Amino acid sequence: MSRTPVERHAAPLRQQVVRLMREDILDGVLAPGERLRESSLCEAYGVSRTVVREALRQLESERLVTVLPNRGPIVTVLSAHDIQAVYEVRRVLEGLAGQLFARNATQEQAGALVQHLADMETSYLRGTVKTRESSKERFYEILLEGAGNEVLTADLRTVHGRIALFRRYAFVDDRRVALSFEEVRTIVTRAAVERDPEGAREACEHHIALAGELAVLEYARRLAQDGPQYAAGTMRS
Repeated sequence: MSRTPVERHAAPLRQQVVRLMREDILDGVLAPGERLRESSLCEAYGVSRTVVREALRQLESERLVTVLPNRGPIVTVLSAHDIQAVYEVRRVLEGLAGQLFARNATQEQAGALVQHLADMETSYLRGTVKTRESSKERFYEILLEGAGNEVLTADLRTVHGRIALFRRYAFVDDRRVALSFEEVRTIVTRAAVERDPEGAREACEHHIALAGELAVLEYARRLAQDGPQYAAGTMRS
């Protein structure tokens, strides 16, 4: 495993290593089920075992790393049931976010969401994986600001952290991005233009239901492709 060592003059080393390892997991460089040996990680990122252990603990809290008895840390392997369970919660939370935005957002916040949809024509629909990711994050920032519920914001951000892997998959597929953009357009219309709480909730839930189906299928495909030794018996619904 070859990586570029972290920069020692920037952010704390642990934060840098967490960021680099997270990206490697999300990009599939570190495949589901792959053992994360401390010695290899120290060499790859150019840091001490203490820093690597701290980074692994952080990634374990994000559910990207799993520590197995008598084996140590591996990149988390999920079942179809695991993915479906997270997306069930995400669907309800995002439905509530859309509903509250339609009910509570100011005119300025509604206008910001409409303007961001226009910006997404470039940054999301015709963008790169990175700009799509940033654009979707901004969409949720505006939606949650308008919803005006701090508990919902915290809970949804936690869920988004757990499903970062699957969101990255969606940003790679141009066809899925085009469909997603139309779903987002419907959400913005219901929430920010028509100010229809129930319509906004239904649009958000529909968007996430489709995203959950894609996540299960794409994860199973990649698991079979990149980690066949872990695929058997893992992706059972």
